[in-house]
Amino acid sequence: MLNSEFCNSSHPGAECARDVEELKTQFDIFRFLKKLTEAWGMKAFMVLNIPSHVAQELSQYTVITNWPAELLHQYDHEGLLSRSNVLRTLKQSSVPFSVDMEFTTRGHDDATAKKISELFGRFGMGNSLWCPVQDPSGQRGAVSFHGETFNLEPKRIAEIAFIAAHVFSRLAYVRSLDARVPETLTDREIDCLNWTAAGKTSAEIAEILTLSEHTVNHYLNRATKKLNTVNRTQAVARALRIGIIK
Repeated sequence: MLNSEFCNSSHPGAECARDVEELKTQFDIFRFLKKLTEAWGMKAFMVLNIPSHVAQELSQYTVITNWPAELLHQYDHEGLLSRSNVLRTLKQSSVPFSVDMEFTTRGHDDATAKKISELFGRFGMGNSLWCPVQDPSGQRGAVSFHGETFNLEPKRIAEIAFIAAHVFSRLAYVRSLDARVPETLTDREIDCLNWTAAGKTSAEIAEILTLSEHTVNHYLNRATKKLNTVNRTQAVARALRIGIIK
């Protein structure tokens, strides 16, 4: 699996792409992208499906990401997706492109431009690289990496785009393995799975949701059975694969 130096300088993209083929779950892919992001000196990543029509919420089309939840929520709350220069470019281009604040705010009124700059500046994500991709079914998407400042050489951009294409294809394959919809989970069961995926213990989840620890364990055990898994770790992995939690 990826180490901190992998794909950072001396390793070709082909080696990194071969690692992608060994990823078994959506959670594996999440961890893989998180390590790549750190190895390249960036702060966050996002994988999304490109909407074919006018879209209002970025979260609706996000497959996996480690964007700060507050950033994603505020972005959607302000309705910025429908006016996004990035989304417009993704629909018109099939080659990777870099984005800075000038690119992101171009064409917006002063108030909106200021709002966008402050929002991404607050999280140190004013610059990004976007790689348009497509899976075997024809679904178009994008893989992006975000940071405060970075200057990538054309060779490195080509390497990242190559890896991004493999990640998007592998993600589509992994998600297809769990096409069957399990028995419906309740909101509380999903809440408990989400917090478990975030690394919280039953006791911590109980405090967050104002429940007893016994009740939290009950919800997790029930979710584990509904997902046809044997423990909560497997339940979280499957819930991630089929998109019940993110």
